[in-house]
Amino acid sequence: MNISKIDLNLLIYLDVLLREQNVTRAAQQLGITQPAMSNGLKRLRELLSDPVLVRTSDGMSPTEKARKLQPTVRRILLDLEEALQPTDPFKAESSTRVFRIMASDYAASTLLPALLSRLQELAPNVSLDVMTPSDVTFHDVEEGKIDMAINRFDDLPLSFHQKVIWTDQFVCLTHKENPVIGDWGLDAFCQSQHVWVSKTGFGVGLGMDPSDIQKLGWVDEKLDSLGKKREIRVFTRNYHVAIQLAMAKKLMVTVPKRATANYLHDPNIVMLEPPFELPQIKLDMIWSPLLHHDASHIWLRRLITEVASS
Repeated sequence: MNISKIDLNLLIYLDVLLREQNVTRAAQQLGITQPAMSNGLKRLRELLSDPVLVRTSDGMSPTEKARKLQPTVRRILLDLEEALQPTDPFKAESSTRVFRIMASDYAASTLLPALLSRLQELAPNVSLDVMTPSDVTFHDVEEGKIDMAINRFDDLPLSFHQKVIWTDQFVCLTHKENPVIGDWGLDAFCQSQHVWVSKTGFGVGLGMDPSDIQKLGWVDEKLDSLGKKREIRVFTRNYHVAIQLAMAKKLMVTVPKRATANYLHDPNIVMLEPPFELPQIKLDMIWSPLLHHDASHIWLRRLITEVASS
C-alpha cells in the first residue's frame, strides 16, 4: 500500500466508526450525512481489504484487523491534532473564552467558588460551563469537548493527562442529639443509621445494592474486613444532600472534610473522627492530550493548581 494515496479523512472516519460502531452515529459525530459515511466505510473496506465492521447479534462489531488498528489510528490522530494546536499566547484579561469543566458536587462546592473569585480578578470576561459527571463521557474528555474533569477517579484511559488537586480525609457528621455520640466508637458507628454517599463516575449510574460490599466503597469494605456492617437508610450521589438529610433525620454521614466547610457554623452539627482507619481521598484533574499544549488551557490548569494549593 502506498501511504501517499491514503486520504487522511479515512483515518478520521475509521476512528469514529470503531468508537461508535454505528454508521448513523458516526456520521452525526462528524457532521456529515449517513450516505457520505457509508461511502467512507466502503472506501475503507477497499483500502484495507477488510470488512472493518460486520453485523452481529449485538449490532455492528469491528473485525480483528480493525480492532488491532484502532489504538494506532487513535494515536496518530491525537499526535497530529496536538501538533497543529495554535501557539498564540493567551490574553486572560481580554479573553471571552468559555471553559467547560465536569466537576462532582464535592469539587464544585469546594474548589470552584475560589476559582471563580480568581477568574473575576484576572479574566473578568471568561465564563465557566460546569457539568456533572452524568453529563459527559470519557470520549467527550478525550476529544477535547470538555476542557477538564475534576473528580475522584479509579481507572482512567492511558491517553489522559492528570494532576492531583489535593488530598482530603473523611469525617463523620451527625446531629448533636444523636445518642450514639455519647459513647463514640466502632460499635456506635455501626449502630447508627447512615446516609451513604459516594462519587459518581461518567455516565448515568444504576441503583445501589446494599449487599454488594465492593460497590459500596471504602467505608463498607473496611467495615467488612473488621467483621462489621452499618445500616444504610439513604443512598445518594450528592455530598450536600447527604449532609442535609443526616442533619434533618439525625442520621450519620461520612464525607470528605473539605465538603463540610459550609456547615460547621451550625451549632446542631457534630463532627467526629471515623472510629476506624480510612484512606485519604484524592481530587484529580484530568484532560485530553489534544488540549495539553493549548495556551488558554495551560493558563487555566496553572490557576486551578494555584487556587487549590491556597
